[in-house]
Formats: sequence, C-alpha cells, structure tokens
Amino acid sequence: MSVSGPLSGVVVADLSRILAGPYCTMLLAELGARVIKIETPGTGDDSRHYGPFVNGKSAYFTSVNRGKESIALDLKKSQDKAIFEAILTKTDVLVENFRPGTMEKLGFGWERLKALYPRLIYAAASGFGHTGPYAQHPAYDMVVQGLGGIMSINGHPGQPPARVGVSVGDLGAGLYTTVAINAALYHRAMTGEARKVDVGMLDCQMSLLENAIVRYNATGKVPGPLGARHPSITPFEPYHTADGLLIIAGGNDGLFAKLAMALGLEALPSDPRFKTNDLRSQNAEALKVALESVLRTKPMDHWVQVLETAGIPCGPINTIDRALKHPQVSARNMLVTVDDPVIGPIKVAGNPLKIEGFADPATRPPAPELDGDRARILAELGL
Repeated sequence: MSVSGPLSGVVVADLSRILAGPYCTMLLAELGARVIKIETPGTGDDSRHYGPFVNGKSAYFTSVNRGKESIALDLKKSQDKAIFEAILTKTDVLVENFRPGTMEKLGFGWERLKALYPRLIYAAASGFGHTGPYAQHPAYDMVVQGLGGIMSINGHPGQPPARVGVSVGDLGAGLYTTVAINAALYHRAMTGEARKVDVGMLDCQMSLLENAIVRYNATGKVPGPLGARHPSITPFEPYHTADGLLIIAGGNDGLFAKLAMALGLEALPSDPRFKTNDLRSQNAEALKVALESVLRTKPMDHWVQVLETAGIPCGPINTIDRALKHPQVSARNMLVTVDDPVIGPIKVAGNPLKIEGFADPATRPPAPELDGDRARILAELGL
C-alpha cells in the first residue's frame, strides 16, 4: 500500500497512537515501508476520535495514517498475541509509544523480543525515554513544551507563555525516531545487529532549543520571548510597510549592505551602531526605526519585488490558506490528495523528503478503517 521508495521491502509493525509514533510511521510509509497499524479493538487509535470530522471520520487521523494497514488486536488475549507474534516474524521495525514498562507487562519487552526476533529493530517514543527519574511519568505535547523551555521563549515580551502553534513535542519526537530508525536499519545492514531505539519527547525538546542553551551557558542570562525577532541575528524580524508586515532576514554584513542600498539608506552600514551583526543586535530597535522610516512609504508587494531583486531573503506572514496557495508549494508537490472512501478527496501535506529516482505521486492511499486489513493480513500469515 505504500508508495515506492528507498524503504520498499521494509515492514513496520506500528503499535503507536495519536501523533508522535504515527507521524514517524507515516514518514516511513512515505519512504516506501509497509506499515501495519495494530490497534485496540473497538476504539482503535485515540486520534480516530479527534476532529475535524468529515462525514463522521476524523480528518486528523487520516492526515497522519494515510497509506497504512490496520488490524485490531488485544495483546492481553492469547489468540491475538499469537497473531502479533506471527506478524513480528515478518517485521523489520516495531514502533511503540507506550509508557515505559507497558510492553514488558504485555510480554513483548525488548529483552524478550531481541532473543526471539534477532533482526527486529525496536523503536520506542515516549514522554521521557526509558531511563531517568521521570521515565514513568505520562506526557502530552504541551507538557513537554512547557518542561523543555520552548514555551518560555515563545511569544512576546510581557505576555503569557505561548504554546508553539503546531505540536512540536510530538512532531519532534516523531522526526527524531524516524532518523534513528533509518540509522538502525543501516547499522543492521552493515553488521546484522538489530538495536533498540529509545527517544524521549523531552530530550527532543532540549535538542530543538537551538542556541538558547548555549546563550544561557555562555552569558548566564535566561533567554526570554522576543516576539518574532531573532535573538542574535539582526535584521531578522517582521517590519512594517505601508500596508502590512514584511519579514526581512539580513543574516550577514553583505546582505545588510545590500538591504541598505535597496532601501536608499546607504549610510547605515557605516553607522557605528550597525557596523557588525553584534552591534545591530544590540541596537535592534534603533535599526528597526531606521528601516521602517522607508518601508512604511510603500506597500509590501512593492518591497518584496525590490528586495527579491536585490537578493534579500524576505516574505509576507501568510495565513494558512495563503501558504497553501503559494506556487512553490504546488511546484514541490507539498499538497497531495487522499481519496478516502468516507471523507472523499481531501488535501493533506505531501512528503518533504525528496529523493531522486523515487516517485512522489500527487495522490496517497487512504487511512485504513479500523481492522480493515485483518482478513488479508491473516491470509498472508497462513492463519
């Protein structure tokens, strides 16, 4: 059911639910793996019950589970355990995002599985990983956004902390788990050894803090929210034009000189306050006043044309509907169609992992109905 890709022939048993694990296995499916989603009988993945709904089916679930297969198994029952074990004999990668210890209680912990299935890569994505004092704590996206510090640097000065507008806790863990799985597959190909992958959402949040950690450790100052301004590159924020905000990113001295020339402010680069990036960052507000004195005289579209011609990275702050209509999004096939039998045709995000020689079709298979592939999977297993 998966599209052709470099992971064609790789079989993934997917015990995960909601977002972190399913996002990981969706990416694996996009890369060509076959993903067999193993769900709780009766209810299935929790995200089947999250909106928005179209014709009674979750579009949320559809967006991150397209192209997978589904079989419902109760791993507390011996008959279903036997089916799961039969699936594992055909499986390269097992993905789960239970709380640590859950798989051991079910009889499918890593120590047992690696003895029974020596080529099986075991990938666990949990809130805090499988070690440490918080290993047993439950976690959702917003919990780790808060604990990891990202919320404290997001938003505007003097305002309450803001959750990042997408689930970076879950998505970060899904992305890192995908990277680790691919590395584990390479390691197995080179050595024959299968390994356990242990990814914690909080760990991923720490990794995503970018330069906030080093800024604190280098200066002793606790980073805080800066709105849309970069903490150490200037100019690098939205600026007012005559009719709206325009993002300008002049990330080095050469770009700043080009920007000043394009705006008719040739004297700015030699101003003692703006001669280096560090000085510009120290005097960001004064520089903003100088730039906006010119930018406010003409509309944003005019300045986009002027600055793009000069080679200055810039752009508007698009709403989602405008972002989806951007010609580059279309040219890169970043909106693909899932023709779901219940929902009907619906557009979802495409695959950003472009690899030469592998197809990137304009359509994707639909998300599975709960237990919808049971008969075929059992027949393949001879059960």
